[in-house]
Amino acid sequence: MKKILIIEDDRALSDGIVLALKNPDYEFRQCFDLASAEKIVLENSIDLIILDINLPDGSGYDFLKKVRQKSDIPVLILTANDMETDEVMGLQLGADDYITKPFSLMVLRARIETLFRRTDRNQQRNYYEVDEFTFDFDSMQFTIKNNCIELSKNEQKLLRILIENKEKVLFRATLIDKVWSDGSEFVDENALSVTINRLRNKLEDNPSKPTYIQTIYGVGYVWKDNKVIK
Repeated sequence: MKKILIIEDDRALSDGIVLALKNPDYEFRQCFDLASAEKIVLENSIDLIILDINLPDGSGYDFLKKVRQKSDIPVLILTANDMETDEVMGLQLGADDYITKPFSLMVLRARIETLFRRTDRNQQRNYYEVDEFTFDFDSMQFTIKNNCIELSKNEQKLLRILIENKEKVLFRATLIDKVWSDGSEFVDENALSVTINRLRNKLEDNPSKPTYIQTIYGVGYVWKDNKVIK
């Protein structure tokens, strides 16, 4: 049973979302303010949060920050602001997806199902295998053609984050925060570029034309492949 928390002060819209997502495998909790939402998240196991940004007792962005300090619960943001800066802010703070009001309930349902598939895949796998290399999530061991390749701690962390978020563009700021989590504000941005280049040199056939770790210029990086995760 997947537990979905809907944080939306428009009760009619919240009820409509529940009806649209009706599924015997889903259980819904509805909150209409941040205070009650924080209590539910603290006291219950939640599998996905649908979060409105503009709430009567505060900003959904602030709530998202608190969630991300303690949990990787998938979060889908709802907002009436059709501004690129708002979308970028939500994604930088750790939202997994973003949808602008008014929206199609069918599209919302499809996006939630996609988030659940991604989460289930991440939880079920213990290792990732593609082409001639394997990354073991338990031992953090990386091999090419059955030969163990030495990775630094930061390279291990960065590779894991990229693979776990396969096909998802990750902002530079997000990667810096996750890899250098003990004090990213003091990390030179060049440290990320250097670590990316070291990884490429170890796993790419042609590091200057990478197949797996691709640069999204002005944004960040994305892990790309067409293989099935085992």
